[in-house]
Amino acid sequence: MNADLPPLALYLHMPWCVRKCPYCDFNSHQLKSAHPDSAYIDALIEDFEREAPLVAGRRIDGVFFGGGTPSLFAPPEIARLLQALRERIEFAADAEITLEANPGTIERGRFAGYEDAGINRVSLGAQSFSARALQRLGRIHTPDDTRRAVDELRAAGIANFNLDLMYALPEQTLEEALADISAACALGPQHISHYQLTLEPGTVFHARPPPLPDEDLAWAMQTQCQRLLAAAGFEQYEVSAYAQPGARCRHNLNYWLFGDYLGLGAGAHGKLSVELPSRILRTAKPKQPREYQDRLRDAQDPIGERAWIRSAELPFEFMLNALRLNEGFAIRDFESRTGLGAESVAAALENAGKRGLIEAVGELWRPTELGRRFLNDLQSSFLA
Repeated sequence: MNADLPPLALYLHMPWCVRKCPYCDFNSHQLKSAHPDSAYIDALIEDFEREAPLVAGRRIDGVFFGGGTPSLFAPPEIARLLQALRERIEFAADAEITLEANPGTIERGRFAGYEDAGINRVSLGAQSFSARALQRLGRIHTPDDTRRAVDELRAAGIANFNLDLMYALPEQTLEEALADISAACALGPQHISHYQLTLEPGTVFHARPPPLPDEDLAWAMQTQCQRLLAAAGFEQYEVSAYAQPGARCRHNLNYWLFGDYLGLGAGAHGKLSVELPSRILRTAKPKQPREYQDRLRDAQDPIGERAWIRSAELPFEFMLNALRLNEGFAIRDFESRTGLGAESVAAALENAGKRGLIEAVGELWRPTELGRRFLNDLQSSFLA
């Protein structure tokens, strides 16, 4: 294993949902049958074998099943995939293996099966504990479905779980946003992701916008929810991520600090340091599941797109994610992850500091409160 390379994670994209939500711009497709075809698992294994030369001799430190709705795949299929991958590459003994799950797709006993398969962390897409809000969001589950899913998690022995929540929902009040936080905290998750609903191009909500809270109300929701989360013991460590002590999402931390991740599956993206300095590869697989599987069967190699990141773009690429962290980043991390020297960002850091957007605290550079509020401006300071 090359000690000079950053940690390596594995992202597996499971692209199907029971129904496409009107706000979702992720690569997801409505499932036409009762269950996803097991042939997709075969495709993921073949995809890994095609990419294996890029990660030869390295170790997987974490796995993330994203979607779509990965919990549409039965536990034996997840187990078969993880076993096949373990036979082909080393996994860290303490690898964090996360499965995203929709509370409306979990059958009784499934979490026990996922735990047996090797899943040790689950991210539940709760989104809200208001039945009215869930209906407006096009979700297929109810607040009680989320509570039942949490009970199932605990019965299966999976104590490390995240709840996804959104705020600034259609016609949502401040009181309703705070009630969602209280309901989530009452379930005892180790981690809460709390992010603002935005109208993304290509979505139903973008084409037909619902009535959303104005900017001032959305800001009040964010700040008052943050105070409520802090009072419940959740530390904010990233723009939308809050964790109990020791429960930060390791997969996302690797992503935010410009670690490597191998992306497998329809629409999956990857970032791999092939050699440093400055030889960093971006990969992207075909978005349509049928095209993705057809190209694997047709033995087309490579599958999808590959592009080297230009050295001049690396400062922005690094800062785009690292500046989302409340604690910021160390210059040594920037140097080790990009292969560039500190001088390549010295002027941009100085200028952002003069504008009050970033500050040096010991060995770390971190956004100020103003920088967090105007994060896009701060990030754009590092554009080539």
